[in-house]
Amino acid sequence: MGMKKNFVLDTNVMLHDFNCLSNFQENDVYIPITALVELDRFKKGSEQINYNAREIVRELDALTSGDLHLKGASLGKGKGTLYVKTGGEYHAKVAASFPARIPDHLILSCAMTVSEERPQMRTVLVSKDINMRMKARALGIAVEDYITDKVRDVDIFEKAQETYTGIDSAFIDRIYKNPEGVPADDFKASYPRITLLANDCCVLESERNSVPVRYNPFTGTVKKIEKGVPNYGIQARNTEQKFALEILNDPNIKLVGITGKAGTGKTLLALASALKQAGRYKQVLLARPIVAMANKDIGFLPGNEKEKVAPYMQPLFDNLNVIKARFPAGSSEIRAIDGMQKENRLVIEALAFIRGRSLAETFCIVDEAQNLTPHEIKTIITRTGEGTKMVFTGDIQQIDSPYLDMQSNGLAYMVDRMKGQKLFAHINLVKGERSKLAELAADLL
Repeated sequence: MGMKKNFVLDTNVMLHDFNCLSNFQENDVYIPITALVELDRFKKGSEQINYNAREIVRELDALTSGDLHLKGASLGKGKGTLYVKTGGEYHAKVAASFPARIPDHLILSCAMTVSEERPQMRTVLVSKDINMRMKARALGIAVEDYITDKVRDVDIFEKAQETYTGIDSAFIDRIYKNPEGVPADDFKASYPRITLLANDCCVLESERNSVPVRYNPFTGTVKKIEKGVPNYGIQARNTEQKFALEILNDPNIKLVGITGKAGTGKTLLALASALKQAGRYKQVLLARPIVAMANKDIGFLPGNEKEKVAPYMQPLFDNLNVIKARFPAGSSEIRAIDGMQKENRLVIEALAFIRGRSLAETFCIVDEAQNLTPHEIKTIITRTGEGTKMVFTGDIQQIDSPYLDMQSNGLAYMVDRMKGQKLFAHINLVKGERSKLAELAADLL
């Protein structure tokens, strides 16, 4: 643990995780009064950030009593003390560099004041804002990111599924000859160096032949992955996409993560699989979070709420149009898609509109999931009812939120925490299939 410390919290930490106060062990926590004022600005609204603001304020109200400025409030057994730092002079060192008394600078002043008032303990500012951390370092203030929900290993998002060499060709022949697969125990006994978790997909390779396989935890077998028939006109173009369709088409897998750079086919494959299995579900739901552009809220756009979010949903409609283009006009497939939309069985909408709902017997695709926080991911998944399959797609290298990164976004967090579970599978797509130009741009620009 090290020596006891003082942690001064930036507002964005509490908006990111309203349970953050319980994650500082025996250390003392300081909340600048400026942060409370900022929380008040966020408490109204239906977005996750507004919910978080209300929850942290409720928790503070439940914890606090008496003189928070001098005596503080206990955070619980084995934990530190919570203080609210009020007033105080605007620190001269901060004022010299940042004359404008905006909230960020007032929080920096608070951190420096706490550090000077309690020199016997190390004081650390905690902020999710990269620019805020840079300002703090420039002033000599110890500062850290909030790392409680950070993923340490992000290598899995940079490579395709494993290829294991040195496999006996007779063993691969055995897999080909048995459509149901070979017992996983036989594989583990023959190749103890290879660890396959539930629903892992990989390529087994010998000097003579190779085979794409999946460890199916429901049947306890290592089974060859078939190319299969097209999914509503969409066929796998490479082994990675074959892996993706394998797990998307398995109704036993209730939670799927599909990651990869732009143009690898994440959303298109998920939508094609959903349409193929539409008879199994009451509704196919496509949603994506709205990340406002140029620091503007969608309220500045004209029209009602549906018209305001329509531009943000266009990429989902584009994927649907790609599938429609596979069939001639007036075909039964296009009539089926149009009928699903008219009957509200195929719905494309903003993620904000489905929060709070219970999703039963639904094939739900959440696009751009890298822009969600870990708590938002948890909130969505815990809304799933019986018979629902959840698919999250995204590229962790294209994060639009200023307070998330490759290690702290909800998509990476979900994959890290869920790996190895029978109901979960993750596939990372590397090879671009949109066009040669799109793949070149994704690799080099």
